[in-house]
Amino acid sequence: MNANQNNNNAFVSPPVEDLGGCILIIGGGIAGMEASRQLAMLGYNVTLVEKEPKLGGHVRNWDKLFPNKRPSQEIITNLEEGIKHPNITVHVGTHIISLQKNGNTFEVNLSSGSTLTGDAVLITTGYSLFNAHCKEEYGYGIYHNVITSAELEHLFAHGEVKTAEGKIPKRVGIVHCVGSRDEKCGNIYCSRVCCVTGVKQAIEIKEMYPDVEVFNFYMDLRMFARGFEQLYLEAQQKHRVRFVRGRLSEAAENQEHGIVIKVDDTLVGRPMKMTVDLLVLMVGFESIKSNNKLFAEIGLQEDEDRFLAVGDCHLAGNRTNIPGIFVAGTCTGPKSINETLSNACSAALAIHRSFNS
Repeated sequence: MNANQNNNNAFVSPPVEDLGGCILIIGGGIAGMEASRQLAMLGYNVTLVEKEPKLGGHVRNWDKLFPNKRPSQEIITNLEEGIKHPNITVHVGTHIISLQKNGNTFEVNLSSGSTLTGDAVLITTGYSLFNAHCKEEYGYGIYHNVITSAELEHLFAHGEVKTAEGKIPKRVGIVHCVGSRDEKCGNIYCSRVCCVTGVKQAIEIKEMYPDVEVFNFYMDLRMFARGFEQLYLEAQQKHRVRFVRGRLSEAAENQEHGIVIKVDDTLVGRPMKMTVDLLVLMVGFESIKSNNKLFAEIGLQEDEDRFLAVGDCHLAGNRTNIPGIFVAGTCTGPKSINETLSNACSAALAIHRSFNS
């Protein structure tokens, strides 16, 4: 095997001409990893800083990906191979203390006590998941059999989905738009991937336990990307997943620790009441407030949805209001994995153009 290839046929280029620019990338999720690879292949020296002990961000915590149920580890492994490049230096388990601009260069002070300098900064800090405790009416943190979509992925990764009592559920309810498109939470935007994640997870439950009843409670199903509609049809036609248009209004626990839910079915115009053994909340994306506070100190702007603002939504989607600071991935708003990786590539190109304009 060629030394520059891995088992997934990802190609890592050999060292190229050093263009003299040093790029600091803050955030080691998939956007930061992909941008690092692209910039290194263009000839720049890249320093990637990640606060967690491992790279990969939220994708590392996912089991399988939509729409083809691909193991998430394949994506992580591919990107890890890509950053094994002589132009890339990686710091993990390291927090950013401050970010400052001095003339045409930037300084980043790290929790390790060291200081990094660069000619440009790319922010790829990602998102945080909505705190389901804020929706008290759904019972998260109160009833043991109310979990989030992220926690369900953890169960998939361990090979079984069971209730808190260790039983295989007979009926599962999946609630969409938890913390998204919700004025009460202050999040009126769509998180984009919750609908298809709910469909994917419903299929996975049915593949694991074919006799389980699965209900998806949704506001609107937004199957916007290639393969998503097919996944929805598979859930309906092959696996007999039930889809109910309506928002969950109340959840309570009965004596057997089942979750009694009330839903207004808007298609038939009547309320529904049923008991499920497991209730899954599809939590949406939010900006990382601590990061935004740090970046605000240098003057970076937020958008109305509290994600980092871009220079122009059409013509400068990777630039910010501060020359030399760029953004990519979900720090600017919800995106799918495909969109995030493409956005990271466009950020690398935007940085390259800024050095050569």
